[in-house]
Amino acid sequence: MSFALEDLDEVSLMLKLLGDKTRLTIMKLLEKQECCVCELVDIFKTSQPSVSQHLRKLKDAGLVKEKRKGQWIFYSLNPDSKQNDLVQSLIDLVPSQDYELEELDRQGLRISCD
Repeated sequence: MSFALEDLDEVSLMLKLLGDKTRLTIMKLLEKQECCVCELVDIFKTSQPSVSQHLRKLKDAGLVKEKRKGQWIFYSLNPDSKQNDLVQSLIDLVPSQDYELEELDRQGLRISCD
């Protein structure tokens, strides 16, 4: 993987954005499957506005995309992101977070938006 020197500012911004543990964890969770805000609220045990703020920053940077299904909005990784190679190499270093989604499944909380 190589980056042009003129991309240094953009790479620096991506590293700063993903330097936040919550945002990095969100990216790892979205690596395999899309999630609704409500699922992330349950995983992080935090408020919906807090999770939405993190997702907005990731979306504004072009790292995630959203898809509306009825009243729910689902988020997934944006494979067309200009920084996709960098982001993928970073989230590959993050330990699996599959257990978080498996625990939501076990508790019957997947897609719990009402």
